[in-house]
Amino acid sequence: MKPSVDPNNFKFSEYIQVRWTDLDPLAHVNNSIYIQYFEIARGRYMLEAAPSWDWHKDMFLLANINCDYLQELKIGMPKTKCWVRTKEMGKKSFVIEYMITTDDKNVHTVGTSIQVMFDTKSKTTIEIPDWLRNEIASYEKENTINIK
Repeated sequence: MKPSVDPNNFKFSEYIQVRWTDLDPLAHVNNSIYIQYFEIARGRYMLEAAPSWDWHKDMFLLANINCDYLQELKIGMPKTKCWVRTKEMGKKSFVIEYMITTDDKNVHTVGTSIQVMFDTKSKTTIEIPDWLRNEIASYEKENTINIK
């Protein structure tokens, strides 16, 4: 299976440390761990792409997450990274795309998640604030976000 993402669209990456406890009996990373790698990298990405972000005030909920496993990932593989970018922005939600690589060229996994902006006081979805939309758009590579 070939990657369904364009590696050239990614600007941000986070090194991932594959731990012994991440492995399954076949000695490769267990399928559920990839979602944790996505989560770790997404948090670091949001801090860099949206420096005005206040985690206590501006909240999003994870509405969907998926992962396509392309080739096994093992402990000790060189330069294990999770790449993250914002792929789409709607009115109330945005799609983040992920890619896990080793050696900056071997793609092991790709995936996406949908985040929905949420007001914790009113317990309702809200529109993506303009400041967040602008910060992410100016952080990402030009013309790589599909704005809906």
